[in-house]
Amino acid sequence: MDMDSTSSTTEYDRLIARHHAMRLRRQILAPAPSFAAAPAGPGGAPGDGARHAVRPAADGTRAGHGDDGGYDGRHDAAADQRLILGGLGLVTPFADLIDHLYAFMFRRRPFLRALFPESMEFQQVHLERMFEYLIEHLDRPDRLSATLAQLGRDHRKLGVRPVHYEAFEEALREALRLRAGSAWSAELEAAWVRMLRFGVRSMVAGAESALTEPPYWHATVVGHERRRADLAVVRVRTGEPYPYRAGQYGTVEHPLRPHTWRQYSMGCAPRADNELEFHVRRTGPGGVSEALVEHTAVGDRLRLGPPRGTLMPQDDTRDLLLVAGGTGLAPMKAIVEELVEHRPRGRRVHLFVGARARADLYDWPALAELGGRKPWLELIPVADDAAGGPAGPGGRLAEAVSRAGDWSEHLACVSGPAGLVDEVRTRLVASGLPSTRIHHDPVLARL
Repeated sequence: MDMDSTSSTTEYDRLIARHHAMRLRRQILAPAPSFAAAPAGPGGAPGDGARHAVRPAADGTRAGHGDDGGYDGRHDAAADQRLILGGLGLVTPFADLIDHLYAFMFRRRPFLRALFPESMEFQQVHLERMFEYLIEHLDRPDRLSATLAQLGRDHRKLGVRPVHYEAFEEALREALRLRAGSAWSAELEAAWVRMLRFGVRSMVAGAESALTEPPYWHATVVGHERRRADLAVVRVRTGEPYPYRAGQYGTVEHPLRPHTWRQYSMGCAPRADNELEFHVRRTGPGGVSEALVEHTAVGDRLRLGPPRGTLMPQDDTRDLLLVAGGTGLAPMKAIVEELVEHRPRGRRVHLFVGARARADLYDWPALAELGGRKPWLELIPVADDAAGGPAGPGGRLAEAVSRAGDWSEHLACVSGPAGLVDEVRTRLVASGLPSTRIHHDPVLARL
């Protein structure tokens, strides 16, 4: 072993030891749990009081006690948002900021490079969207915290520990100073650090709340069916139950693309035999989608990250409007399958499925057979080539949905490309359906 690798390994071991020491310190210093805890919310979840409880920070200090990372009354999240937005021109474009950030982090702590995929292109886009999402939603810290907690639970599969966030903060500070130059200020830096530490604490809390569940599941491919040249339905079976709900999605890692995870919705309702399916469209060369479509066979082993997503509310029994474009059909198919077994009495379902051409409705025969046996299910295919050509992202499908009836009393779920989701949502709101009853997974979660 050469001196450089020995040095990197030694420093990594020291960081991990420090992480465990900080965690022990938090446990020792944490106050004893109160038996007068916050009232539980629906399903036994903590109530509002629990959401506002002070949690330990990633560096071992308590939030709101000298860590400059909490929005607990001492600092105004909306004020930080305004400050960051006002100085955004000093550090953007984000692509350049992120280049500096990773260059510094890997130079200072080269052992961290092994946590990332060989190609950093997708990771850089992911981080750019993360910054945008943090800044855009910073004035709603409670809602933002819930999203980041879910992200923290999902990041366990990457081997990310709280101490790694310390290295990230160090690199971010350096990159911000480098980008802004002499125009940078201590006030701006403090706002960025508070925002980052708020996000880190939310992610760490989410990860620690899921310590009793696996960070990932092993899955064996039991079926691989090419429906089109660029699309495959991949069926896998996990060794242990994969605890997802119809409408959710998971992340998938292929052995040909180690450390690279991509999101795919489950295309079937949960089954007793632990079998599930993913609908995968090849989006470009060299990625996970290409590996799953072109280079996967029965017997191959994949890894699945924890299930995520809140597309289908569990506590609303209104009639359903489901709108799917492309492989966005997968979660809608899972929802329909679930309703076949467990449908509230009298509930009707309207499923619109859009594609560029009729031939692209890759799962239509199975859906049509199901619809023919279930009078409560109405299926409406929408193909651009049958409607006079494309009319922008999701335009034909959105137009067909808005013209088909009055949806103002329905619950709507939309899945597909971002442009389609936006267009359908806009038209439904304009036609009288409250936005609170239009569900789709946030863009950040699909990274």
